[in-house]
Amino acid sequence: MKTYLYPSNILLPDFNKIDGTKWSAVACDQYTSESEYWEKAYELVGNSPSTLELMLPEAFLDRENEMIPKINQKMHEYLANHLCEHENSMIYLERTQSDGRVRRGIVGAIDLEDYDYSKGSQTLTRATEGTVLERIPPRVAIRRGAAFEMPHIMILIDDPDRTVIEPVSSKAESYAKAYDFDLMAESGHVKGYFISPEDFDGINTALDKLATAEAMNKKYGVEAAPLLFAMGDGNHSLASAKALYEEIKREIGEGAASVHPARYALCEIVNLHDEALDFEPIYRVLFGVDKEDFTRSFADYLSALHGNAEEQIIDLWQGGEIIKTYTVKSAEAQLAVGTVQNFLDIYGKAHPEVTVDYIHGIETVKALTRQDNTLGITFDGMTKNMLFKTVICDGALPRKTFSMGHAADKRFYLECRKITP
Repeated sequence: MKTYLYPSNILLPDFNKIDGTKWSAVACDQYTSESEYWEKAYELVGNSPSTLELMLPEAFLDRENEMIPKINQKMHEYLANHLCEHENSMIYLERTQSDGRVRRGIVGAIDLEDYDYSKGSQTLTRATEGTVLERIPPRVAIRRGAAFEMPHIMILIDDPDRTVIEPVSSKAESYAKAYDFDLMAESGHVKGYFISPEDFDGINTALDKLATAEAMNKKYGVEAAPLLFAMGDGNHSLASAKALYEEIKREIGEGAASVHPARYALCEIVNLHDEALDFEPIYRVLFGVDKEDFTRSFADYLSALHGNAEEQIIDLWQGGEIIKTYTVKSAEAQLAVGTVQNFLDIYGKAHPEVTVDYIHGIETVKALTRQDNTLGITFDGMTKNMLFKTVICDGALPRKTFSMGHAADKRFYLECRKITP
């Protein structure tokens, strides 16, 4: 039987000595236009050991040359002084979200040989959205000099019968506890357990049944290469891991690379059918934009479409309120986000002075559009049950199509794993 999710030597601090709330920080791609969130996080952490010191928030990407050497230095310091290695481990975790619901997952390693982020790939692990290649080099730069990885990657499985994660959940209280603490900024709680090695085979047996051609045909009505792991969050981080692994493979050869720790990437797998897992649209906010020019150009673009997708409703925001609603009756993209992104790609080339940010939540859109020369775009999102079949049939979705819940409920950095021999 093929192994799909691998145990790994997981690194964790001793939470009897280190404050878990200060140790664990939210993913770097959150609060990208809210630097005040990160400043408050640094203030909370103070001098305590924290994953906040081991990553580069995208809000501060302009400081990468300054921060990356410090990050790599801190990693070696933490490896020497703060992290303990738990060999041959998988972790079952329960994440209590800010709304009180509990999301369940398993932390293990996947094989990057089974992953390709190119649109239309046929690998077992695939990107669900377009990968922005420009976002990979800064992350590869961090990873290239890093002693270990600490992922915020969440990968989805389509397991309606709940055969993979839920059987482990029922045994959680019999496992040794790995961690148990509140997360910073009122982001809920996380609790983890070391899964008994005798249960590893059961996890992979269940995953194997999800990866058969028969399972694909039964669930999606198509004959296609099996899609087992669909990216939920952290695609650019996984793409960066893949890019570095391919770089290492070129340097040392395939034989040596096949046993190199960088061949694998630590992640959390979550069942698409977990009741606590919601899909929410990711909106667009434009900065430095002329409203009159934008509205005229957008209206002209929409009027020239001649597709047969279902009707789409798109709202334009300024000053914290909706100023115009577009009804698109002849969309060519199947999703409203695709219609918007296709236009923004064209408009951005003609207007390089305009910058776009990808925003979670209507309230943030409202707040940001109160700034001068700023517009927001909102629309209905994709339901989660559409995800696997759409990726199988159409390839990756437009970049930044959906978000799994609010920013506060995203995966926090917590577990680590060595990626150097």
